[in-house]
This record gives sequence, structure tokens and C-alpha cells, in this order.
Amino acid sequence: MKFYNRKEELEILRRNREMSKKFGVFTVITGRRRIGKTALIREFGKDGRSLYLFVPRSTESLLCEQLVKNADTDLGIEIFNTGRFRDIFEQLLIYGGKNNFTFVIDEFQDLKRMNPSIMSSIQELWDKYKQISKVNLIVCGSVYSMMVEIFEDQKEPLFGRAVSKMNMAPFRPSAVKEILKDHNPVFVPDDLLFLYMVSGGVPKYIELLMDAGAVTFDGMLDSVCSMDSLFITDGRELLISEFGADHGTYFSILQLIAGGRNTLKEISEAIGKEAGAYLENLEKRYGVVRKNRPVFSKKNSRDVRWRVSDNYLRFYFRFINSNLSLIELRRYDILKERISSEYAQYSGSVLEDYFREKIAEEERVTEIGSYWDKKGQNEIDIIALDGIGSKAAVAEVKRDRRKADLKVLEEKAERVPGLKGYEITYRTLSPEDM
Repeated sequence: MKFYNRKEELEILRRNREMSKKFGVFTVITGRRRIGKTALIREFGKDGRSLYLFVPRSTESLLCEQLVKNADTDLGIEIFNTGRFRDIFEQLLIYGGKNNFTFVIDEFQDLKRMNPSIMSSIQELWDKYKQISKVNLIVCGSVYSMMVEIFEDQKEPLFGRAVSKMNMAPFRPSAVKEILKDHNPVFVPDDLLFLYMVSGGVPKYIELLMDAGAVTFDGMLDSVCSMDSLFITDGRELLISEFGADHGTYFSILQLIAGGRNTLKEISEAIGKEAGAYLENLEKRYGVVRKNRPVFSKKNSRDVRWRVSDNYLRFYFRFINSNLSLIELRRYDILKERISSEYAQYSGSVLEDYFREKIAEEERVTEIGSYWDKKGQNEIDIIALDGIGSKAAVAEVKRDRRKADLKVLEEKAERVPGLKGYEITYRTLSPEDM
């Protein structure tokens, strides 16, 4: 699959490279696995001199051997190998005193696992040479919690060293639609909705389906429910690396949220203990869930409905993790039947997410979300606000447009105190509007 999107990210990287011709520039790229960090770096690296290092989970001496080889291959320079990353890094910074180049360290967080003192060495040497060394240093990592700790914890050596940070997000709806159209010009709405539902806009998942020729609803469903499907294994592998020994409780909570039990009370009752601390970690440390509050509610409101923030992971915990017995029996046919039978109901909320993202991307919006009152009633699927222009769009999302009722929607909006003073437009949205 060709390289799509990422125009803003490439522009930032190119701008930083220009800056590095005068002094050292330190850029941090984070983002979950499969999000396209390495693909971005490769696209960026087509121009200019660059040295690339992938950090394996091995030993420091083996890493140094690889780095010395890469320096010879990528830059044509000889580095003296002492077996210590610190010494090789200093030689590269000294070389950068007269030679501008980009140095990329992929899966950077594993340097800390390998030898925690490397972080202090990088800090010390970067502070020493950054004003005189023309090195464009780019580090990226996919273990979100560790990357946050390394660069945002004030107790860590590298806190405050990065001058540029990017957290790569999934593709927006327009990019997902563009990719599908390139591979299936006559796609129907449910082809696009299913692709968005199982990929969440994560480039690697989209690439797997497109390269396999799975460009229709049925083709994607067959591919997802196959013996060798990455969609069946990736959720567990992705989160085990984040959660470690505590993964059992976290997995249970994520499955509950994906299944519709999304309040603190419901979750705590289901797992048999207070879930607040776990939810806090899932949100702030791991970035896997998010709080949903009604539009117009205060930031500290306790009226919270939790949501799995990654569409693929929501799909994984709703359909894969809850059907592991079928997978162990290799009954992929029955798994496919279950997904297919529940698709219409489950995809309704996914369709709402799609339109919230689409509106936020394409229209003038300062805030967007859903609404429900203190009793959990008078629900409105989408309220999009232009707080500067005092305009609001109120929308109802239905898989079947015939079931939408604008009059009822207007009556609901009249009961929302926060909408007073706004110029309101009403709309109904269905798959045909995707």
C-alpha cells in the first residue's frame, strides 16, 4: 500500500531537519504499535543523510555492534566499538559537529529496559554537544506508558530535553475513505463502516486488509476471522507489553466497557472491587480509555461514561477476547456468524464515532460530543459547537434514516439548557452520509 496522509507530521520533521543544520534538534514520536511511526520515518528519510537504529530486546553489546554496522552502511563512517552505547553516541555527536545528519532510534524505550543508565548518558551528552552538533535526533517508541514516563516525568533524566513531540493518531475518516476508494471505487457504506470499525484508522490494519484484497464487508469479515488473522492476536500482544502482570484485571475492565457496562459503579460491581484506580491508569498512564461526559458538563463532573478510545481494541474486546473458546476450537466460522449477527447493533455506536470525527475534521467546531441529562435520559447523539460563532449542530445518527425524527430531536434540544443562545441546525445522519 502506498504512503498516505501524514502531511503535517512530515512538515514538522522537515522543519526540524532544517533547524538541525545549525544546532542539535531532539524530536520524540509516540503512538501505539501499527500506527505508522516507522513508515513515517522511512518516508521522511528518503531525503537527506540518516542513520537508523532499531532497539531489540537483547544486550547492550549486541546493540552497539549493530549500531557500528549501521553507521558504516548508512553514513559511511567508522565508529570505534567499546561495547557501550554511551561511547558510540558521543562519537556520533562529535561527528555531527561538522556533518549534519538524522539519527533515528526506533523502540527507544527498550534502551531503558536494556540499561537504565543509558538515559542519563544521553542526557549528559546531549546537553554537552547540542549547541555544536548538527544532529537531528529522532526517537520513537510504541510502549506508551514508558515513553510518557521517560519524557514527561520530572524525575527522569530526559525530561524537558525534547524540543518537538508528536503523538501519532490514527487516520481520520477522510483518509480511511480515500484508501478504500483507491482499492474499491464502488464501495458501499457498510464496506467503509466495517473498515473503520475493525481498523480504527490504524494504518497497518488497513494495509493488511487492502493488500489481501479484502475491500468489501464480506471480504474483510472473512479476513478478520481467519486462522492467521493479526486481528485475533494483536489486541492481547499490544496490551500485554503495556500492562504486564496486571493485565488480567485490565482486560476484564476493557471487556466490560466494550460490552456496554461503562460507568464506574457498573465496572466496580462486575469486577468485585473499586475500579477507580484501574480506570485512572487506563486513561492517563496507558491512553487506552477516555472519559465521556455530556456536552456542557463541567470538567470535574462525575457523570462519566467510560469508552475504549481505540476502535480496534473496542472490537477486539467485544468480539475476540469474549470468544476465545471459539478461537481455541478453531471455529472461525461461528465467530464470523456472531460478528455478522451483532454487527448492525454494535456498529450503531461506531457510526456515531465516525460522524463525530468527520464533523470535527471538516467543519468549524470548538467542542463536540454527546448529551444526556442527570437521569441518563434525553440523549442526543451529537452536539457540535462553534463557541466563537454561537452556532450549534444537533444530529441524530441512525443506521436506517427512516427511523430518524427531526421533530423529536428538536424537542430534545429544547430541554438542553446549554443550547440557549445558540443558532441551531438540525440534521439526521446515516451510512449514506459517510
